Amino acid sequence: MASQKQNTQVPFQDSLPFMANKLGGEGLINELCNGFNLLMDSNKRVITFESLKKNSSLLGLQGLSDEDLQSMILEGDYDGDGALNQMEFCVLMFRLSPELMDGSKLWLEQMIQQEIQDFM
Repeated sequence: MASQKQNTQVPFQDSLPFMANKLGGEGLINELCNGFNLLMDSNKRVITFESLKKNSSLLGLQGLSDEDLQSMILEGDYDGDGALNQMEFCVLMFRLSPELMDGSKLWLEQMIQQEIQDFM
C-alpha cells in the first residue's frame, strides 16, 4: 500500500487588516519591519530563499513548500537580484492582503495627516 502525502498546510489567514486596525499605520509598518528582520539573512541584510526557508516557521509559514517560498521571493523581487529587501518585503505583504490594498488609500491619507500634524 503506497503512502499518500498528506497536505498539512493551514489555509492562509490574512491577519494584516487586523494588525493594521489594532496597531495603526505606523505600528503595522514597524511589525512588518520586525517580520523582515526575522526572515532576512543577517549577513546579506535581505531575505533570500535560504533565509526564508530557514526562518519561515517563526512566522507560522512552516507548511509552505520550497516552490511556494521561491514564488514569494520571485513575486516580490522588483530589482531582479533574487532576494527581497525591506521595501520589497513590505510591498509584497500589502499586495498579498486584498483587504489592505482596498484600505491603503485611507491609511496613506491618515499617515500624511499625522505627519502634517507632527510637523506643525
